Amino acid sequence: MTGTNQPIAACAKGVSVHYGATLVLDALDLQVPTGGVYGLLGRNGTGKSTLVRCLLGQERPSRGHLELLGLDSWRHRPALMRRVGVVPETPQVPPRANADELLAMGSRLYPIWDVDEAKRRLRRFSVPSDVSFGRLSKGQQKQVELALALAQRPELLVLDDPSLGLDSVARKVLYEELLEHLAESGVTVFLTSHDLDAVERLVETVAILHRGKLLVEEPLEDLKRRFRRISLREGEALDSAIPAVLQRTSPWGREAVVAHNLQSIPESFSHEGHAMSLEEIFEALVGTETAGGES
Repeated sequence: MTGTNQPIAACAKGVSVHYGATLVLDALDLQVPTGGVYGLLGRNGTGKSTLVRCLLGQERPSRGHLELLGLDSWRHRPALMRRVGVVPETPQVPPRANADELLAMGSRLYPIWDVDEAKRRLRRFSVPSDVSFGRLSKGQQKQVELALALAQRPELLVLDDPSLGLDSVARKVLYEELLEHLAESGVTVFLTSHDLDAVERLVETVAILHRGKLLVEEPLEDLKRRFRRISLREGEALDSAIPAVLQRTSPWGREAVVAHNLQSIPESFSHEGHAMSLEEIFEALVGTETAGGES
């Protein structure tokens, strides 16, 4: 858990999801603090999208309780969807409708609907408003989805792997737009992603989902202070007082990845710890294998 005293924008308590004999989420607890960006990371098949659907009230878990903005996600879904903007992993808009038609449709569905700002957003990124959604590039489609999600001025914005399938230029544009919007508003963002480099530049709180459970959930800067990579000489053993996440042989020799409170290191420990990127920490915790199936 994050250990924060901030109000909670979204939470899961003891959530389990079974698909037949397969356990996708295993008594999972999660808390998304209000304000800032929360990043949920995990390889394909770890249940990120399943968790998103449960949080949004689109799928009922086998066990457990979920809330958005203090309300039960399942029981209060219609009211919550007027306060929560969503960009799903797979587009869920009519492919034959163009942006103008989609914006007009939204104005009839939401009590708050800023169509002028949405149109300015699309013009800024040269997205044609009179071309059907299905004929737009993937990058343009994401910009349309983001414009629709933000037009209702949500309190919470849920982005399920928004850069999936985008080229590097489209990813850069998408995240630059997201950063700009975050700087202008106090909206809370819940983001799942495979793009660890972008996540590292965006998020304040990070969670890593693996085999149905959260391995970590804490502020990103705390996580990066806690993990270190150290080099070991041939035949040298790691001090038993330092818990190692893993030990391995790299192209540069033997090394260990350790996770600890830096103040707890024994005085006899002489190794210099090397800072690690979020991607390096992620791979140390979950490995480099690619899983298949439900994401």
